[in-house]
Amino acid sequence: MKRAGVLLLAAVPVIATGVYFVLPSDGADAPVGPPPVAAQSARAEAKDRAEQEREADDAVIAALPPGLAAPDKKELAQKLVASAENSTTDWRTSYGNIEDLDDGQGYTAGIIGFCTGTHDLLNLVERYTRSHPDNGLAAYLPALRRVDGTDSHEGLDPGFTEAWRAESELPEFREAQEYERDHVYFEPSVRLAKLDGLGTLGQFVYFDAMVFHGPDPDPNGFYDLRERAKKKARTPAEGGSEKAFLDVFLDVRHRAMQDKRPGGDTTRVDTAQRRFLRAGNLNLDTPLEWRVYGDLYRVP
Repeated sequence: MKRAGVLLLAAVPVIATGVYFVLPSDGADAPVGPPPVAAQSARAEAKDRAEQEREADDAVIAALPPGLAAPDKKELAQKLVASAENSTTDWRTSYGNIEDLDDGQGYTAGIIGFCTGTHDLLNLVERYTRSHPDNGLAAYLPALRRVDGTDSHEGLDPGFTEAWRAESELPEFREAQEYERDHVYFEPSVRLAKLDGLGTLGQFVYFDAMVFHGPDPDPNGFYDLRERAKKKARTPAEGGSEKAFLDVFLDVRHRAMQDKRPGGDTTRVDTAQRRFLRAGNLNLDTPLEWRVYGDLYRVP
């Protein structure tokens, strides 16, 4: 998936402050900008306002049904993502998966496809190493930093793939993968979907888009897709139709997937999420049946 280094969790309003010009009598260059006290006050006000907005959002979410965050629905979400990322619904078999898919993102590994070329695999190993400094992947951190943003294997071959598989046998590293999945992808996407008034299916649509396109403000990143969809249709929170908005969002996402990989497979949208939407299954109720890459999957 895309780079996971930038998360847009809240919009912070810009605070306008006065600009003062002090002209000393000796003609020296004048200091430009607000006095330090005013600047500090503006930053404090912006921080307080952001915290208040987040608390208000938290109150809204707390009053809503758990949706995709309910244990059974979250398990279902992992099955759906795993069918597209690892061609299985048994997502717990995928901790040790690692291969280069020749998609320009280096090695793709783990339960949701962390990539050496898109920063999230580096984030995962760095965080894991802080709590487990003697782990078998720590020695590859310098190389992971060098190849970040590229598809290069320099410094990783030949031992990195085996080190990943070996570390993935440990419960501590499996927990680290799950934490990274939740902290970077699942929780932010479900939170934002709830604030947009979307139900369980919509929350999954956002989650899968966040996994594939990345939590970035970049063109064709998740946040860009959401903004483009909102220009075409109102969210339920804005008084729009949930089904109509999701239909538009999936259209936008389909085009973005084609832009990213011309001629690439888009079945995780076309014959999975779109299928649930057309059936009116906004609660993502089981049984479910879908196809990804032509393979049929069922959850009873």
